[in-house]
Amino acid sequence: MEFIRKIFSGNLSIKEKICVSISLSWIIFVGYLIWLNGIKNIGPDKSFQWSEWTWFGLVPAIIPFVFYVIWKKED
Repeated sequence: MEFIRKIFSGNLSIKEKICVSISLSWIIFVGYLIWLNGIKNIGPDKSFQWSEWTWFGLVPAIIPFVFYVIWKKED
């Protein structure tokens, strides 16, 4: 929870800013690809596939931060 507060407070190091930026870019990129895939679907269902976005967009972007929190050295 402390790391999430730190992200929204703006007090991040350059390395942390890069990691957060890459994660957000990944989430947006995968969301765009899933949306585009839904639009080009030849079937009648052209809806956004939330389950694909969750598993291929959110989970890979959040897991590195979970490992960071788990393996973070205590001050």
